[in-house]
Amino acid sequence: MRKTLLLTTALLLSIAAFAQERGIILNETFDSASLPEGWTTSEGAEENWIISQTNNAGGSANELQLSWWPVIYGSSRVMTAPVNLSGINEVVVSFSHYLDNQINEYTLSIATSTDGNDWNTAWSQTYGETGLYEVEQLISTPDMGNENVYFSIFYEGSSFTMNGWYFDNFQISTQDNLDIELLSVDMTEMLNYGSHDVRFTVQNTGSTTIESVEATFKDFFNNGNIVTETFEVNIESLEKQELTFTEKAYLAPGTYVMPIEIVSVNGTDDSNDGNNFIEKEINVGMGLTQKIPMIESFSSSTCGYCVEANIMMNEVLEANPGRYTYTKYPVNFPGTGDPYYFNEVAGRAGYYQVSAAPEFYLDGSLQEYNIVTQEALDESYNTPSFVNIRGTFNVDDNTINITADFMSYIKMENVRAFVSVNEKTTTENASSNGETEFHHIMMKMLDSPTGNVVNINAGEYQRLEFTHDMSSTNVEEMNDLEVALWLQNYETGEIYNSYFAYENSEHAYPVQNLRSAIVGDCITLHIDWDAPEEGNPVGYNIYVNGELIEENFTGNSYTNVTIAGELYDDKHVHIAEVVAVYENGMTSVAAIAVIDNDWTNVAETEDVNVMIYPNPAKDVVRLSTDNGQQATVRIYNVMGILVGTRLATSETDEIEINVSDYNPGIYFFNIQSEEFNVTKKIVVE
Repeated sequence: MRKTLLLTTALLLSIAAFAQERGIILNETFDSASLPEGWTTSEGAEENWIISQTNNAGGSANELQLSWWPVIYGSSRVMTAPVNLSGINEVVVSFSHYLDNQINEYTLSIATSTDGNDWNTAWSQTYGETGLYEVEQLISTPDMGNENVYFSIFYEGSSFTMNGWYFDNFQISTQDNLDIELLSVDMTEMLNYGSHDVRFTVQNTGSTTIESVEATFKDFFNNGNIVTETFEVNIESLEKQELTFTEKAYLAPGTYVMPIEIVSVNGTDDSNDGNNFIEKEINVGMGLTQKIPMIESFSSSTCGYCVEANIMMNEVLEANPGRYTYTKYPVNFPGTGDPYYFNEVAGRAGYYQVSAAPEFYLDGSLQEYNIVTQEALDESYNTPSFVNIRGTFNVDDNTINITADFMSYIKMENVRAFVSVNEKTTTENASSNGETEFHHIMMKMLDSPTGNVVNINAGEYQRLEFTHDMSSTNVEEMNDLEVALWLQNYETGEIYNSYFAYENSEHAYPVQNLRSAIVGDCITLHIDWDAPEEGNPVGYNIYVNGELIEENFTGNSYTNVTIAGELYDDKHVHIAEVVAVYENGMTSVAAIAVIDNDWTNVAETEDVNVMIYPNPAKDVVRLSTDNGQQATVRIYNVMGILVGTRLATSETDEIEINVSDYNPGIYFFNIQSEEFNVTKKIVVE
């Protein structure tokens, strides 16, 4: 039976501070290298209860771990130092815990004692599923009211069938009469532009039933107005409830810090206003694209259990052509392992902390039952992605040449782009498990098994290019290669999207300098672009707000009168996309532009004597006019995204605008006054 000391690190009892008015009796976060002073374990369990440098239970490292080894049969207990409960008849005990389980069930309990020997059980719960749990219980035992009261968490079962148990945020506190805690803003961290529910979760941390909650949020699209709503509820003591504002929040592309605040409870102030405010950063994208699930597996030709798993996996793959990307890593176990194992496989196995085969990962998540099911694949495929990936490769003798574009509809920072060169079918790595051929075997990762760190602004792409001599690898046939591409959050493991590169072809280059606006007295949608830097597309696919409006369009300029009126009447943000289409159905990543209804034209106008200098600029741009009157300056990037607005008045006919924080590139300055409306192109270096 495998024992995986992976993510399962430690029983962490951490006591999180409640609000100041909620009396904290004990608060332990296990930040030290050993058990806190005064804490003890039951006899013989000293090696099981340890401090681990992990945060599996949701808090910050360190945490308390209950290790499966040495094997425990029966019960095992960790005990606090004694606390003074004189005059206190009941307390709230709270903590978080993470169980990493294999099979069987276990009972977790809280107990109290006045001597550390005779215990009164206050709470018990049986657990059997791997996962993160939260516990918050109001308890009262015969030990309450004494000067010296011990608390313990104890476990009953056989530790041999678990991998570990971890605990965090262990807290003992008294309870206020009327108190509500705002626990979370329940909006996804990455959203597509548009209208979204504003959801949040509260908990009644007081003893009085909550019947009404008045809360607010900020409406960023409407000048930051505060939206207020009173919710009629029935939340008993220690219960949690998710609430949703009636009014939705419209979010344009960009990054926001969404604040939510509890204004009143039951029509009055609660006991503690220190836990009534919370905010969450939300990154809003410019669109969505088709998700291609990324499958990774760890297998070996010496692994008997891998045979059936590979057969089942192949059946799923055969039923889903074009709906997945796949890379298989040949590991060095069991026994001597697969003959095609090499150090780069170790790097990827180490990242996922793989210690057994077979193991299958879908989009960076370990799959149960050692297989990617059709249901799991469908769910991933039907979940849109913020990342668009395209790539091509060709082979010259023993050298492979790869070009890959990683484009994002949303801001991506410090993510990893992976490029895996695989062989579609191998036979020479056959060993002891009876398999005679193997598929999607990884031969090389470029440049590294840890990926390539990239930062991508919304609507932009990062290009990676590699040339590598494959003669030193295990490749059997150079004409049987494939290249898997994917973009991954290296901290969380989430894979945002993936793609198999086009084989033996020139790169599908995207269009350049896409421009889009409502022009001609707001009756015409105009989109134009420059041809790709290389290559000869056979046409272009044009999208507006994610909907295909022209397929295989020829030419570099497009107008539409019908759709313009609809877009102009709807004052929300609108997005145009153009995708270059090449022979054999190859497509590039998309070029994106925001259709801004306030931007009447992207062309430069020379009818008014307005000067902007220096051009190119580095730190500041100076603007001068003939009359020095008040003007509104709107600054757009080449995609049409509004990046800045300045209301400027100058008695000296000169306005100074700081551009030092702008990324290098082309910008359009739209200067509008009562007498003129002019647009100027500026290069920021």
